[in-house]
Amino acid sequence: MSKTAVVVLSLLLAMAGIGAPIWFAIAQSERQGFEAVSRQALAYARDNLLRSDETGAQIAAGVDRLARDHAAAPCSPTSIDAMREIDVGSSYIQAVGYLRGDMLVCSSFAGQSSQFALGPADYRTANAASFRRDVRFPFAPQRSFIVIERNGFAAVIHKDLPIDTAKSEPDVSLAVFSRQSTTPLSVRGHIEPAWLGRLGKAREAAFVDGEHLVAVVRSEHYLTAAIAAVPLRYLRERTNDVARRLVPAGLAAGALATLAILYLAREQMALPAAVRTALRRRELFLLYQPVVELHSGRWVGVEALLRWRRPTGEIVSPELFIPIAEQHGMIVRITQRVLELLCKEAAGLLAAHPGFHIAINVSPADFHDPGFLDGLHAALRGMGAAPGNLILEVTERGLMDPDVARTTTGVLRRNGYALAIDDFGTGYSSLAYLESLELDYLKIDRSFIEAIGTGAPTSQVVQHIIAIARDLDLNMIAEGIESEAQAAFLRARGVQYGQGWLFGKPMPLAEVAAHLRRQAEVQAMAANDA
Repeated sequence: MSKTAVVVLSLLLAMAGIGAPIWFAIAQSERQGFEAVSRQALAYARDNLLRSDETGAQIAAGVDRLARDHAAAPCSPTSIDAMREIDVGSSYIQAVGYLRGDMLVCSSFAGQSSQFALGPADYRTANAASFRRDVRFPFAPQRSFIVIERNGFAAVIHKDLPIDTAKSEPDVSLAVFSRQSTTPLSVRGHIEPAWLGRLGKAREAAFVDGEHLVAVVRSEHYLTAAIAAVPLRYLRERTNDVARRLVPAGLAAGALATLAILYLAREQMALPAAVRTALRRRELFLLYQPVVELHSGRWVGVEALLRWRRPTGEIVSPELFIPIAEQHGMIVRITQRVLELLCKEAAGLLAAHPGFHIAINVSPADFHDPGFLDGLHAALRGMGAAPGNLILEVTERGLMDPDVARTTTGVLRRNGYALAIDDFGTGYSSLAYLESLELDYLKIDRSFIEAIGTGAPTSQVVQHIIAIARDLDLNMIAEGIESEAQAAFLRARGVQYGQGWLFGKPMPLAEVAAHLRRQAEVQAMAANDA
């Protein structure tokens, strides 16, 4: 080989050694940029669809209840009271009313005193629901509302409610469509109805069209779909941002560039892997927040709160890692770890204080786990406790599968376990559905407790929730109590138990045991004095 050939080959190899990593870095930048922005757009669309689905569920529950119980006298005082109850108990519905033709003849906000002409329906669905997409009332002419009616009863929602997300990104276009109409129910920005057709038979899709990266998601429950369109400059900016990190590494060395790309890929999957590692290394631990009897101030139980301390000392919020565990099939292992920690830490405590209870949070996945009940029994044996010492807390969202919820709650109750519905008022369970479940406690969400005495509209909701608990014959536990004024308000209305920083922050179980010893000593002294 001649010297010239050697030089040329060397130059080609050098160019390949530099160019290949750069090409690879650019290709990875484009791919990662597209994936990242697609995830962002899909997250916007999913969030909008979730709001739409939850709104639909609340509307269906409310309208079905009115049609079932009040069809004979839809505008009677009793019917209007029911409308107002549905209105107050719903997080998405602004008003409920009754239509005669195109006239709203009575409603939760005006009773029978005012009637409103709504105009003809824009379209009707196969299940006889009619939609009016742009209704304006005389008392709020600047606001547009959607009115959804079936069997004469109608729900009113703000037109922008389903797309009331991504406010920090005003150039992101959002829409919610009925798949029976090409005109959106709610829309912000520029949306092409033809984008719905790109979904095909898939549940969701992300694609580039013109100057937008578009995400479309179909509802599994209703004939609706949500669209989010992100300006293409987001993709360019994200791709350039990734390229600025990868290309210099490619210029330095192909091997280092490859390692950097693999490292970035691993970083994208870091949190699920870290949760698995935390389980393996036993980095999860429990703190316990006292539950007190409001009329006496006596500690009657605790809620076990899961925490994660990383090797760096950083405490990771459960609001971050619990959803990750649920999404990646680790939540059952999380619950098993909680039971293991209880066996280790609470052994002897419940035997010494048989009237005391510990509450733990369980997930829908636990209800599907065939070993869940055996795990609970094993934990009780390890603690030397009885089933009544353990309260299982599940959110309204965790009870969305009616058949599983009824079967599991029934089995657990028959085995002596107490059940609590957590964060009540933030979901959309109907009263009829809750009545069909075997529950013991209703936990009032802290968001409603915070509103007590503030004059905010939600400050009245807590009284409605208390009435519901009484109707269902459930004991009540109010979360997030931070002031004596809140405690007095709840105590005066018959709420039995409270939890919050007013009584104690989350603490190690040893501090709980020390308090129980002091509490027992005080009770003994009082008994002797008597």
